[in-house]
Amino acid sequence: MNRIIVLLALALITLSASAQKRKFSPEKFQAELEQFVIKEANLTPQETAKLLPLFREMHEKQRAIHNEMRRLSKNKPADEAGCERAIKEYDKMNIELRHLEHGYHKRMMQELSASKVYDVIKAESRFHRRMMKGWQHKDKSR
Repeated sequence: MNRIIVLLALALITLSASAQKRKFSPEKFQAELEQFVIKEANLTPQETAKLLPLFREMHEKQRAIHNEMRRLSKNKPADEAGCERAIKEYDKMNIELRHLEHGYHKRMMQELSASKVYDVIKAESRFHRRMMKGWQHKDKSR
């Protein structure tokens, strides 16, 4: 009987620990993204100091739009008119995201050369692709 209790306790501890490891941390994700971009774009400390405030501000605004898009997509509207409104709103938010990026890229080019901003954009894209591949791999192993 004691063995069963001990085994159950160990199983619960193991499950709890593994669940905590999989928890997404936006702060950790942002820090990893920034380090990757700085390294991949070969930014100097001076360039990094100019870029990061804009980069963080852009991502904060993007996150707000993505959260709204996620909220919108959680519940399918009951009728055709509601679905049409949801699609139009979703499209509007996607366009808003592109305008936001465009504005921040222009601001970044006022602080850094266009080639550095290009490298930053490409590095961010590579980071996201690598993270997605990692998440896909984790999902398959479950």
